[in-house]
Amino acid sequence: MSDFPYAPAGWSVSDAEAIAAKEGINLTDDHWELIRALQEYYSKAEFPKLREITDALEERFHAKGGMKYLHMAIPAGPIAQGCRLAGLKVPAGSIDPSFGTAA
Repeated sequence: MSDFPYAPAGWSVSDAEAIAAKEGINLTDDHWELIRALQEYYSKAEFPKLREITDALEERFHAKGGMKYLHMAIPAGPIAQGCRLAGLKVPAGSIDPSFGTAA
């Protein structure tokens, strides 16, 4: 899986495609880039924290508009939905039960 060198054990592209289909997402290059970015971050972080993930994504996607761009591309939450697609645990604080997806 050379396109996804930081993928968690047991994760595959077909897993992401199945989740995307279930959630009504047509995966684009930006979705795959987000998946790679999240997988890379998680591979290096001992304890992934929402604020740090947000900052890392803001920096990585800055040229396209940062988190604002990601929220437009992934309205269900670039971190919450992105982590599901990437086979990663959604970090605490990403989903607010009273509000919905926050990140």
